[in-house]
Amino acid sequence: MSGGAVPSAANGADGDERAMAAASRRPRRKRAPWRDRQGRFSWFKTAVLAGCVAPGVLVAFWLATNDIGSRPIKGALLWIGLWTVRFVMIALAITPAAQAFGWPKLLQVRRMVGVTACAYALAHITLYAVDQNLRLGTVAGEIVHRFYLAIGFVALLGLVALAVTSTDAAVRRMGRGWKRLHRLAYPIGVLALLHYFIQSKANVGEAVFLAGLFVWLMAWRALPPGWRDRLAAPAALAVLAAAASAGLEFAWYAIATGIDPWRVLAANETLRFGLRPAHWVGVVTLGIALAIGGTRLLRRRGGMRGFGGALPASAARE
Repeated sequence: MSGGAVPSAANGADGDERAMAAASRRPRRKRAPWRDRQGRFSWFKTAVLAGCVAPGVLVAFWLATNDIGSRPIKGALLWIGLWTVRFVMIALAITPAAQAFGWPKLLQVRRMVGVTACAYALAHITLYAVDQNLRLGTVAGEIVHRFYLAIGFVALLGLVALAVTSTDAAVRRMGRGWKRLHRLAYPIGVLALLHYFIQSKANVGEAVFLAGLFVWLMAWRALPPGWRDRLAAPAALAVLAAAASAGLEFAWYAIATGIDPWRVLAANETLRFGLRPAHWVGVVTLGIALAIGGTRLLRRRGGMRGFGGALPASAARE
């Protein structure tokens, strides 16, 4: 009798393992974007979702009320394109922000913002096709023959690839390849900015501003983890980002326009004409540096609940 009990227990254990394996292979129920991983309603994710949807709703309202210029579709196309670039930059900022402020909860919305950038990019190219009277042959020809459209289309394909592989199942299935693929977000950011620069022609103020913030984000990611903890690091990166913005603006006007780049550079040396994009980059990134320093001081004194949690190891290394 004792000999018969052992196989019975072993069979039970094997049955449990098989059941667990089957459960892991079973498709998980899709969560609504306003719920956390435990399926609970999240005010934080709901607020971020509302922020993601709001620009598109506003553009749709402008279209419905004919309040978006003499060429409504063209106006909507430009606004949605602008928000595509903005959401790409916001998605790239989430991990550095979570690291800098010690706020791992931010990582909960990284996927949502990235997918939002892809959705706006798809809306952007759809509006372009509508602006071309849905002549898809013309659209394809323009993409092939116009450099800024070609790089924009490459960026769109990259965003689609990242969006369709952003699910938990894709992460498990692709293993280490998933992280390699999603590092394409950085060159996609460069292509999106270059597309925006070329489309803007001589009026590159916001393109320069976004490029300066991109420099700050990439410089932060390049810092060794130990350096990120130093209070002087964010301020030093602010100076670097502002200088890089002025340099990018100078280079753009020198290469792509007939405007004297030295006059543009000289405008960055004075406030007589108002704040230039490089100035705004400096103001915003120095503000970020002050916010990071203040947050860290308060956290050390125990005055900020909800901050200072441990980041996932993968995020901490990025």
